[in-house]
Amino acid sequence: MTILTRLEQWKERGTISAAQHARLVGRVREEPFSLFLELNTLLYLGILAFTLGLGWTVSTWSEQLGEVVVLVVLTTLFAGCLWYCFSRAPAWSPAETPSPNLAFDYVLYLGSLVWSVELGYLEHRHELLSAQSDLYLLATAGLFFLLTYRFDNRFVLSLALTSLAAWCGLSLSRWPGQQTEEYRLYAILYSLLIATAGVALQRRGLKPHFCNTYLNVAANVLLWAVLSGVFKDQNYWAWSLALLGACGLSFAWGLSRREFPFVAYAILYGYVGFSATILREASMQDTELLFYFLLTGTAVLVLLVFLARRFGRED
Repeated sequence: MTILTRLEQWKERGTISAAQHARLVGRVREEPFSLFLELNTLLYLGILAFTLGLGWTVSTWSEQLGEVVVLVVLTTLFAGCLWYCFSRAPAWSPAETPSPNLAFDYVLYLGSLVWSVELGYLEHRHELLSAQSDLYLLATAGLFFLLTYRFDNRFVLSLALTSLAAWCGLSLSRWPGQQTEEYRLYAILYSLLIATAGVALQRRGLKPHFCNTYLNVAANVLLWAVLSGVFKDQNYWAWSLALLGACGLSFAWGLSRREFPFVAYAILYGYVGFSATILREASMQDTELLFYFLLTGTAVLVLLVFLARRFGRED
């Protein structure tokens, strides 16, 4: 949502007068420097850091604190976040819905992360599902999808897609060379599934602005899976060609839709795959490797900056 759109909503609600609206619009159109994105990112990172600290405290001091205290604190936090969100959320709409206040999205994100901490603690302590513990991931993904579409939050959607990926057995933290053929197959199927789901939901008019999030996640998972094949000892040329095709599609999509992230994905994943293929065939000394990465890395960085500025000017 742009600043002008939010100012228009404030004017319609009577939050600001017509004179204040005109004065603020004039200042906005003078393109003042905004720190909203930076502050927004820092706040989300702060909530993530708080949740990581909470998880560390639970895992380290749970014996001293006692199970009842831990569960009461986590449940109270989670329930309090849900109560806050449900009590202040506007009526549900399939279209994009603005947050009722600045704190709303952060509280929802905090509640989602606290739920993950509590669920992990319960399974660690009691192993309720034992060998079927992956059902926790499926249930968590389902909960996050419900919260996403009820409260219109892209960050919770990313948590839902991550939980669903984990339930499918995927982990993007694994180095590409450690992935198996089965892993790559699941990753490719997962990326196609969520891309199709995102496009289908957009065409149905159900939170169509979420489609880009689905496509971003799908593109990264697909490119990561194909890139992992380049590091194989066998058939790596086939995977290199597949990576070239996938990067080409991502690049073309980014250009046609004016979406710079897809262009950046194509360049970065393509650069890693190209470098892996070249270095496999060429035997270089340490000094030559240093110069290779220095020169090519600088060239890629300059290209990304140039394209980002071009996209920014055209938008």
